[in-house]
Amino acid sequence: MLAVEIKNLHRFYGDFEALKGVTFEIDEGEIFGLIGPNGSGKTTTLRIIATILKPSKGIVKVFGYNVVREADKVRKLISYLPEDADLYKRLTGLENLLFFAKMYAKTNDEIKEMVRFGIAISGLGNRIHDKVETYSKGMRRRLALARTLMVKPKLAILDEPTSGLDVYASVNVRNSIRKFVKETGSTVLLSSHNMLEVEYLCDRVAFISKGKIIAIGSPNELKEKYGATNLEEAFVRAVESELEET
Repeated sequence: MLAVEIKNLHRFYGDFEALKGVTFEIDEGEIFGLIGPNGSGKTTTLRIIATILKPSKGIVKVFGYNVVREADKVRKLISYLPEDADLYKRLTGLENLLFFAKMYAKTNDEIKEMVRFGIAISGLGNRIHDKVETYSKGMRRRLALARTLMVKPKLAILDEPTSGLDVYASVNVRNSIRKFVKETGSTVLLSSHNMLEVEYLCDRVAFISKGKIIAIGSPNELKEKYGATNLEEAFVRAVESELEET
């Protein structure tokens, strides 16, 4: 079954066309990367899938549900981590998880299970009992990720999950994402500027540039197609190839 289906997606901001006919599909259980430079349309695409923005034109479905006509049903299946996700800094990490678990869970047992899973994903150990205001940026990002994934969404949408983190913190976040997918079988859609991260995590990748998808494939397929040694080099060559054709 398709987790995400996007056909001919357009999005205007006034006279500016941010998305110009974006089309791609994501299989259930897949980790799918959407990568491109700032202003390429990545975050706009993620926000439309997350039902935060409405498309100007085109069709977007999540597990068969239309994100415009059936937005409420879509929201029950997804969880979204924005690049600038906020936490309650005066609460402890545990209190943050409890607060959000109570918004989603219907029973005390479900709350306990969500929080248990969130603690495990965060990898914060005993620091889960400390106030968030004492956390490093990496610890806050890991807690925000845990908050997003602990509800075990069918589709997790992650916008720059390791933005601004050092190597050690980034590795912890990537390991948490891998662990989540392995344990739940959920689907993950992520955007990132970190090509190494994308190459390590993703089953397939879509290159987006100036509001258009210019290439899709596994990291190895894309490297082979563009004669590149890494995904960053493949992206640059894909953009150059697109410019030559236009």
